[in-house]
Amino acid sequence: MDRDLKDYRRSYEKYFLKEENLPASPFELFTQWFKEVEDAGGVEEANAMTFSTIGVDGYPKSRIVLLKQYDERGFVFYTNYSSDKAQAIAKNANVCISFFWPNLERQVIIKGTIAKTTEEESISYYKSRPRGSQLGAWTSDQSEIITSRSILDDKLKMLEAKYEGKEIPKPPHWGGYRVSPVSIEFWQGRPNRLHDRILFSINKLTEETETKWEYVRLAP
Repeated sequence: MDRDLKDYRRSYEKYFLKEENLPASPFELFTQWFKEVEDAGGVEEANAMTFSTIGVDGYPKSRIVLLKQYDERGFVFYTNYSSDKAQAIAKNANVCISFFWPNLERQVIIKGTIAKTTEEESISYYKSRPRGSQLGAWTSDQSEIITSRSILDDKLKMLEAKYEGKEIPKPPHWGGYRVSPVSIEFWQGRPNRLHDRILFSINKLTEETETKWEYVRLAP
């Protein structure tokens, strides 16, 4: 099958990104952009982000996960610690997350290192999840081969009966990861493909050095 997509074009003309409007911290700009995306509407899940790793097979792999918390320590999501992505993380803790918000013609690309959140943080978030999602974390051996959908359905029914009227504990194989950024790039679409790209990079060299962010403008 051959399909020509050269006519898929649009001109990005909604906003611009100027140095004189930049805050000192990229987290401040991320917070501003995230709120503007939410307020503008048209994006079903503004917290959906592409999470990229280098797999154990040597190939890069990207998938969508949901951002559940962020602060100046980093960006947090939750998953199965035995999954394909967890195995990749165990081999290489250098990762990338990115957001694409087409309603405002924006991207944010974050490179950093990843580590597990504390058990207390994972338990706290797990308890906030809907009951069905809690059971789902027990039901799925994520990334493992299964012979049919009925395996999941039958296991879920068994777990529903087991925990009926009871608190569901967090599975030991499930919890959070935090991506601590070393660089955050803000991409704003502009006309003629001459987009605005501002790259914040961290200049912290040792644990004793105070964290400081510096930025440069990149050609599109």
